[in-house]
Amino acid sequence: MKIEVQRNSKVSYEIADADLTLLEALSEIKTTQDASLSFSSGCRSSVCGSCSMRVNGKEVLACAYKVKAGDVVEPLKNMAVVRDLVVDFSKAYETMSRAKTWITAKEERIKVSEEDEALNELQSDCILCGSCYSACPVYAVNDDFLGPFALTRAWRYVSDVREDGVMDKIETIQANGIWDCTLCDECTVVCPSNISSKQDIVKLRGKSGILGFMDPNFMNNFGGGGLDFGAPQF
Repeated sequence: MKIEVQRNSKVSYEIADADLTLLEALSEIKTTQDASLSFSSGCRSSVCGSCSMRVNGKEVLACAYKVKAGDVVEPLKNMAVVRDLVVDFSKAYETMSRAKTWITAKEERIKVSEEDEALNELQSDCILCGSCYSACPVYAVNDDFLGPFALTRAWRYVSDVREDGVMDKIETIQANGIWDCTLCDECTVVCPSNISSKQDIVKLRGKSGILGFMDPNFMNNFGGGGLDFGAPQF
């Protein structure tokens, strides 16, 4: 059977064995047909996220996807292509830095219960594959958008009982962040860890409201009375 791989242009390759994962198929092509074909891989167990790419317009992990005749394989979107199916994650990682996705621990030691752990247990399963970043359509109109890749991790730390900088983190994700998401749920559909970034963003919006923040776009459209609604009003 044949599959197509997006390089400088689409290149067709013949695969003899139909019972292969995409990563196995690409490895076979590289070994027996075209040593110049470039792609990334790591654990081969759907844990590291290194082999994320797009097949027929949808983000997948190559080590988990079973290749089919006629598949069209492409690199992730919204990232610069280094070569063939290898992309540069620098921009995606930069969104995490801007969203301050790390814990600012309280000075005192906090005991974490099982209930506390359950608040962000799923978000902690993120494997940084970048599928949600690639699938997000907002980047087409807003290149500065923080996006689901960073915002899911923002919720992971905002919801942590040990976090001492909740207000700071919530303030950081207002502009080009939670209010710019269209809640289309494309990120959830492609997540191999079954994380719903849409729901995480909804929860971040709720937390923002509790802390006195509002959607700046709403206030700009309907008038804010001269107040700065980007900061809490008490």
